[in-house]
Amino acid sequence: MLRKLFNSTSLRNLLFVLLLSGAATGIGYLASRHPVQHDLTFNTSNSLEPASIAALGKLTGPVSITVYATMQDARLGDIRKIIAEFVSLYQRYKPDLRLVFIDPAKEPEKTRAARIQLNGEMVIEYAGRSEHLTQINEQTLTSTLLRLSHTRDQTVMYLTGHGERKLDGSANHDLGLLFGAKLKQNGFKIAELNLAIAQDVPVNARVLVITQPQLDLMPGEVEKLLRYIGRGGNLLWLVDAEPLHGLERLAEKLDMQLPPGIIIDPAASEMNAPATWSLGTSYPPHAITGLFNLITVYPWARPLAWNEDSDWRHHALVEVAARGWISQNNTKGDKPVFDKQHDTPGPAIIALALDRNINDLEQRIVVVGSGAFLANSYAGNGGNVDMGINMMNWLSGDDQLITIPPRFAKDSKIVLSRTQLTAISAGFLIGLPLLLTGFGGYIWWRRRA
Repeated sequence: MLRKLFNSTSLRNLLFVLLLSGAATGIGYLASRHPVQHDLTFNTSNSLEPASIAALGKLTGPVSITVYATMQDARLGDIRKIIAEFVSLYQRYKPDLRLVFIDPAKEPEKTRAARIQLNGEMVIEYAGRSEHLTQINEQTLTSTLLRLSHTRDQTVMYLTGHGERKLDGSANHDLGLLFGAKLKQNGFKIAELNLAIAQDVPVNARVLVITQPQLDLMPGEVEKLLRYIGRGGNLLWLVDAEPLHGLERLAEKLDMQLPPGIIIDPAASEMNAPATWSLGTSYPPHAITGLFNLITVYPWARPLAWNEDSDWRHHALVEVAARGWISQNNTKGDKPVFDKQHDTPGPAIIALALDRNINDLEQRIVVVGSGAFLANSYAGNGGNVDMGINMMNWLSGDDQLITIPPRFAKDSKIVLSRTQLTAISAGFLIGLPLLLTGFGGYIWWRRRA
């Protein structure tokens, strides 16, 4: 009797339902305690860039985002839903990121106190600092978080008084429109420094930038620079293939050699760029270049070398012209031709990182053999600005802020030849129907047999 009961169909169905419910409950519990997500979109559009994830991991403490938005926007519709879905990508990696919505129509006093100008405007708060954001995408939000994460005085000074490039200038040869603007966006303060007037390089200068002088520095100015280096100051030196105008002693201080000549890179010619431009396509491993994979362009670059017997640790950052050479003919208008008697075959190193331990601190210096690579006329090429920002972040000690730009849209277009199109069309219009007809006829024949 009992055996019949256990063999009954109803009991088997009941056990199946209980087992299925128990399995579903267990899976649901595990999914809530250990969530796993995988982005299968073509361009991983539902995930953050690794650089954004790394930046979030370095933010110690909660982040607050207050959004002043109505329930509906005349142009965008449900703007709150759009913002919430986007911010959820950040909350996935930083659970203590708090998102709050305030309706300007219902709470006008709070809106006026926060100085809100637009519907959907956001106030980002972190570590006692805040910043307003009026557009939302990964680049702007991550950049805002990077700016707020600067807890120290991040003053960048640039040497002036000898015709140097200005870090906040707008002329073609200056550095302000792209590189300088990006520095400000990332929380750096920019100030000029004239050593003919200043008694010394100020102690609050986090990084000093030196570009190509057009006039000789006075011996007293050089002495102030050497004292700055001697006490452990950080330096970005953009040196062109021109006379050093008094900076020879700085090169000696850094145990560097600056061979004459301009690098000729055939790879640039193949890209319809001047052969006097050098292309950086792969980079030796370093904190500056670890996540960097963009092409960089260095117009009229000069080679860099260093003394092996040195207190400095020298690290190559950019090596170019594997099939090129170092030309001693510096006339930019001439078509370059390799001269076996005077030219030196490539490759050549055009960017160096130097560091040493001094005064219980790590001193950092970057030297680039092309001041034009960050100039307003050329900084928009490839990843030049991003490389410059990585250099500056490393020099300022913010290694965790070294980033790559947000993803570019991938090309999803498929190009097929006429033969391929004909084959695909014939397969779907003729081959597949014949296959299905034959398979159906076979099944019919087997049943008749």
